[in-house]
Order: sequence, then C-alpha cells, then structure tokens
Amino acid sequence: MNTPTDNSGSTADEPTDLRAAAADFTWLLDRFATQTAGVVDAIAVSSDGLLIAVSQLREQADSERLAAIVSGVTSLAAGASGNYGLGSLNKVIIDLEGGHVLVSSIGCGAVLGVVTSKEAKLGNIAYEMTLFANRAGAALTPQLVLELKKSAGATG
Repeated sequence: MNTPTDNSGSTADEPTDLRAAAADFTWLLDRFATQTAGVVDAIAVSSDGLLIAVSQLREQADSERLAAIVSGVTSLAAGASGNYGLGSLNKVIIDLEGGHVLVSSIGCGAVLGVVTSKEAKLGNIAYEMTLFANRAGAALTPQLVLELKKSAGATG
C-alpha cells in the first residue's frame, strides 16, 4: 500500500536535494566573494574547465572569461607538477600590477578562482579561500558538480 508512493517519493527527493545543495554551494561562493575584503570576482570551475558557480559581483561574460583563465592556470600548474613531481594543486597566486588572481583546489577536481584588488591582503584572502574549500569542498561530489554545471548553464 505504501511501497509505490515511497519509491516514487525517494527518487523525486534526489534531484531536489541536488538542487538545494547546488543553491547552498552558490550561496557560499557569493558569501565568500561579498564578505571577503578585496575580492573583485570569484568563481568555481570544474576539472574540465566549465563554470560551475559564480559570485554575483560581475557580469556572466566576465565570469566565463575568468573560468577560461582559471582552467588555463590549473592546466599549467598540473604541467609543472608533472614535470617536477610537485604533487597536486594547492594555490596559484598571480601578482599583477593592478591586483591578483588566485586559484585554489576545492575538492572533487574543482577549483576556486578569485580576482582581488591590489590592496587586498593576500594572507586573509588565502585563509578565506581555505575556509571556503573546507566548507564547500566537503559537500562537492561528482553528482553535485553535474548539477552545478546545469545551474550555471541555465543562468548564462
């Protein structure tokens, strides 16, 4: 009597749970970007270079350009690691005249890309990136990455 209802209810809950987890992940990213002094833009990128989450600080086209940059930097870091046996990516910091670009691993093959102002305190940014990675990365599964890709694609 309750078996068919329970079976259909349990399969319907999974996509809802994934959507909720994706919304939580995006909220955490936006919170990181808006509450961390010096952050100009922040995104999450999957291991295949696709945008999975964006902060609401910039235009979508800016986020897609940043995703391409972050993907390239991640690839270069992997090349350096392969050639010199340096292990997996922790952080990459690019120091530019007008600011910084930071890339950090956040788990499940995804990375966090952050653009900062020149005045940003890099130690504080790196610390907040690590906190974000610990909070968000623990929940990041391959299924959630797929849902985030769908969500990011729907916003663009």
